[in-house]
Amino acid sequence: MKPDRDFEELKPPTFGLLLRKLRDARGVSRERLAFNAGVSASYISHLEKGDRGHPTREVVDALVRYLDRIDPLSVVERRHLLDLAGLGVSDFPTVQQLRAEITDDMRRALELHEPNLAAYVDTRWNVLACNTSYSQAFPGLEQDVNILRWLLGNELSREVMLEWEEEVRVTVHWLRGLIASSGDTGWSAGFLAELGRFGLFRELWDEGIAAYGRPCAVMHLNDVPTGRCRAIAVQLFSVFCAAYPSQIQIFLGIPTWCSDTGVLLDPGHLRNGTEE
Repeated sequence: MKPDRDFEELKPPTFGLLLRKLRDARGVSRERLAFNAGVSASYISHLEKGDRGHPTREVVDALVRYLDRIDPLSVVERRHLLDLAGLGVSDFPTVQQLRAEITDDMRRALELHEPNLAAYVDTRWNVLACNTSYSQAFPGLEQDVNILRWLLGNELSREVMLEWEEEVRVTVHWLRGLIASSGDTGWSAGFLAELGRFGLFRELWDEGIAAYGRPCAVMHLNDVPTGRCRAIAVQLFSVFCAAYPSQIQIFLGIPTWCSDTGVLLDPGHLRNGTEE
């Protein structure tokens, strides 16, 4: 007869409970795991019972390396173990690593958004994949890969972005906020050195302003083939990725034409991508 679980205390997930589960699933004793990870068996016992604080990354890496040798951890198991250890994912993946996470189904989803602009971008505004409408709206961006690199170094961006300098300012301020929220600012050194060759970037960076999003949800683009203005209602959504949590976003741009008089639409007049 099963115990009455209505009166059984439910335990929250802990690093120790997950470690015990992973160890038992592989038939590994505490002594064997400890020896191969370079720690004592009593330390493993304390970890599993929750008698110790969070282990260091070196210890967790050693435990994972040995468990992986017996039977590789899944991406979700690895992330969950790191999260419970208070370590999370601190290293920023490369563009190539993130692009490898874009599945065929995800690419097909981009095409389903046509004629809206749709793209997968990372949190540093590197374009990972996009549909035709996005590529045509931002000519040259796919090749430049990074939005700031395109804005600052590609003359086509000045032709396309009707409020070019303000878009650069918003993106630079957003970058400062991103670096602060990442927890590890070391990754940004090379990127800042690259962008620092642009005088405008240095000027805007010196303002010392941080942002965590766009102050206005609408950007205005010149449609190069027609020369007409399009108002793009911009939305960003996080995309689940167990390997690199919170690193991939989907950009959706819902376009509507500006008035034929050449007057830019008031962003307040946009409702669900239509003109009132």
